[in-house]
Amino acid sequence: MEKANIVYEQPLNERVRTLLRLEFLFSQARHVLPGKTQWDSRTALLSILDIQSVFTRSDIKTDILKELERLAVVLDQLGQNPNVDSSKLDALLAEIDAAIDAVHAMHGPVGQPLRGNELLNAVRQRSSIAGGTCDFDIPAYHYWLEQSYEERQHDLKTWFAYFEPILVAAQLVLSLIRESSPSSHERAHEGFFQRTLDTNTPCHMIRVTIPHSLPYYAEISGGKHRFAIRFMQMNLYERDTPSQESIDFLLSCCAL
Repeated sequence: MEKANIVYEQPLNERVRTLLRLEFLFSQARHVLPGKTQWDSRTALLSILDIQSVFTRSDIKTDILKELERLAVVLDQLGQNPNVDSSKLDALLAEIDAAIDAVHAMHGPVGQPLRGNELLNAVRQRSSIAGGTCDFDIPAYHYWLEQSYEERQHDLKTWFAYFEPILVAAQLVLSLIRESSPSSHERAHEGFFQRTLDTNTPCHMIRVTIPHSLPYYAEISGGKHRFAIRFMQMNLYERDTPSQESIDFLLSCCAL
């Protein structure tokens, strides 16, 4: 069934950008993980290695803990508002506390047990070469792929589980950010829209929602002071062209 709308998201800081990349990789891994063929197992393993590579480039564990603690403080302050549903707020704060505890329980760097795995290291190194993981390139990988579906599933789920607490925490943070601001109806005149942001209330993410039936996509750029949206028409064989139409859309400036 075709979706009614398409949502375009643009992170406005590096922390949210990294969380969105992780969410994408986790979703990809979870989608292919149950697959029964060797090709499914190959794709699932590459997704896990991509997740691991993200954690080797920055201290995401610390960043997520800081973000969860920041959100807990912000939400706790909302409890002073008599119009806030205290039971829902308490449940949300409990969920944040549980996520913080789960991340704290991850001793050492995220994915540390996988760093010394010779098979995974060999696949990672060869994956940068087109066709570099052929059977003759890594015989040990060929052997692993020839094992039963149950054995491959056990290994993949074990490797994926090393990152799962971070996944839960990242999805919670992104969910709170996405739901932090109501959407407003806006119009992009001749396919272009821009707005200045209030620096006293930092915006973390821009979300643009348009009907699936529109023949345009939203190209969003921005920083902490302003952002711009240009609607473009895709052409697979020529250069994409900016829309000259006025386009109505839903805008969310997520600033929790």
